[in-house]
Amino acid sequence: MTAPGRTAEKRQSLERQGARAVEVDLFDPDGVRAAVSEYHVICNLATAVPRGARSFLPWSWLTMARIRRQVSANLVNGALAGSSVQLVIQESFAPIYAAAGARWVDESSPVRPALYNRSALAAERNADRFARAGRAGVVLRFGMLYGPGDAMTQQMIDLVRRGWFPLFGSSDGFSSWAHHEDAATAVLAALGAQAGVYNVAEDNPVRRRDLANGIALLLGVSPPRFPPRWATPLGGAVGPTLARSLRISNRKLRETTGWAPRYPTTLEGIADILRRSPA
Repeated sequence: MTAPGRTAEKRQSLERQGARAVEVDLFDPDGVRAAVSEYHVICNLATAVPRGARSFLPWSWLTMARIRRQVSANLVNGALAGSSVQLVIQESFAPIYAAAGARWVDESSPVRPALYNRSALAAERNADRFARAGRAGVVLRFGMLYGPGDAMTQQMIDLVRRGWFPLFGSSDGFSSWAHHEDAATAVLAALGAQAGVYNVAEDNPVRRRDLANGIALLLGVSPPRFPPRWATPLGGAVGPTLARSLRISNRKLRETTGWAPRYPTTLEGIADILRRSPA
C-alpha cells in the first residue's frame, strides 16, 4: 500500500504503520497522473475538516471544497489516462441527506447538501464518471465519525460531563455515527463492492436524547441539556445540517460485502473509548 503524506512527519507516521509513503501534490494533475499509473486501486480519503468553532465559519470549508472537487477530478483523470486502475473509492458525507424524522434513510433517499458541503456531490460525480467509463467507482457516505484520540469526540464527552450535549436539533431526532475502526473496515470491504453509493454507519442509530443520556450514564453524571432551538442558525450552514434527524441505514453495504461494524451503536463505541482512557 502506498499513501501520500503532506509533511515529513506524516510520511514517517505512515511508514511506521507499514505503508510506503510518497510526496505527491494532489492538486497537480500531472503529478497525480504519474503517481497513480502503476496501481490497481485508488482510495481517496483526503479531507480538511475545520476543527472546533472554526467549522461554523463558511470560509473555513474552502479547502475541503477544493479537495473534494479538484483532487477527486485529478485522481479520476489520472486513473482514466492509463489502464491499470480498475477501482476508485471516494469518501463522502452521509449527513447530506434531507431530514427524514424517524424514517430509515438509504442510498435512494433524497439529498439536500448545504452550501458548505455541496462539494461532496462533486466528488461523487467524479467517482460515477469513472464507473461510466467501464470501471468501478465506489462512494462511501460516512456518518459522523468518532473514535479514540479524536478531538471532537473528546470535546463531546467533556461537554456532556459539564452538562451540555453539543449537537443542534431536537432531542427526539436521530443522528448516525461511524467509529473510526468501522470506517476503516468499510474501506477494506469496498474493495469487493460493485460500483455505486454506500452508507457507512452504525447498525442502530438512536435518538439524540438517548445518546446524550447514555453517555451521561457512562460518565456517572446527570443527563445533559441541549442547545436551544433558536441557537441552530447561529451555526451558519453547519448548524441546520447537524440538526437534521437522520436514521441512516447501512444495509446495502452489509448485504453487498458482508461488512459489519464492530460497534453496532455509538454508545458501545463511546463505552470502549472510556474503558481505554477512563480519565
